[in-house]
Amino acid sequence: MDAFFASVEQRDDPSLRGKPLVVGGRPEGRGVVAAASYEARAFGVHSAMPMATAVRQCPALVIVPPDFARYRAASNAVFAIFREVTPLVEPLSLDEAYLDVTENAWGEAFGTAVARRLKERIRADTGLTASAGVAPNKFLAKIASGWKKPDGLTVISPERVEPFLQRLPVNALWGVGPVTARKLRARGIERLVDVRTADPQLLRDAVGSLADWLRQLADGIDERAVVPNRAAKSSGSESTYAADLTDLDTVRAEVARMAGRAAVWLSRKRLLARTVTVKVRYEDFTTVTRSHTAVPTRDETDVRSRALRLVGKTEAGRRPIRLLGVTVHNFCDDGDALLPDGLPFPHEPSDGPHRT
Repeated sequence: MDAFFASVEQRDDPSLRGKPLVVGGRPEGRGVVAAASYEARAFGVHSAMPMATAVRQCPALVIVPPDFARYRAASNAVFAIFREVTPLVEPLSLDEAYLDVTENAWGEAFGTAVARRLKERIRADTGLTASAGVAPNKFLAKIASGWKKPDGLTVISPERVEPFLQRLPVNALWGVGPVTARKLRARGIERLVDVRTADPQLLRDAVGSLADWLRQLADGIDERAVVPNRAAKSSGSESTYAADLTDLDTVRAEVARMAGRAAVWLSRKRLLARTVTVKVRYEDFTTVTRSHTAVPTRDETDVRSRALRLVGKTEAGRRPIRLLGVTVHNFCDDGDALLPDGLPFPHEPSDGPHRT
């Protein structure tokens, strides 16, 4: 979807159309841009940018607080359209997915025709625009989907794969962020296709275990299937605070609140988590994580206790904190949970002492 959150806001409030708009928190409260309209992007404003920076770059910026209920409703409508066409829909986020349309309900022989019809349906049913990439595999389709935004359609047919690859910079590769891209460029690897001829040891020095994977992508090879309804690998939440947290009791209260929410999510999903992780970002943006892995649990008291113990392994109370987060992961379901002695884990807490 194109500038999804911002586009929903402009769709629902005509007075916002044509204006540089962002969705996010207030600049005076350390807000961050969650989404930027294309009018705002013309000023260099982009998602994840501090709102104070965005306002400096575009003084006329209109800031709208997020309304995730409306975004989720729009997302559900779009995904319902996807699933009318194929059951092979793999969500990446609220506004992005892979679709395998080799076989489709419309009986279209070509992915391009499916993409065009999907774009038309999305516009007609939701009033929003989407950009599509059509290609033989996930890697290429992902790149193509962002090639001609907004409202774009880019097709990479098999015979066009090599010319397309020749045009791409090295940071187009999956898993290559700004830091890794700098490492690669420092070794003379500027373009994606340069990876093919790079010395294997030099490549491993730059990207470690990613080397073989990147070499495959540089050849346009990506054998991953579209996997519908992929199980969640983690769940949690984090908060950035308007004023730094300096009081340890306040930090513990915030972590306990987030841990409780994570436990409620586990109960709702009937999952157990082996690992609890606490994330702390200090005032100088230094970020640390602390994790604890033990017997699978979804008991709220247990999850909260683990998270609070992890707070003690940070400098909370000694250094000001601007962000906190709690995540649960390393999941299993009821049937997979065993105690070290092989006995099933007692999922429902008893009135007596709780084993941890």
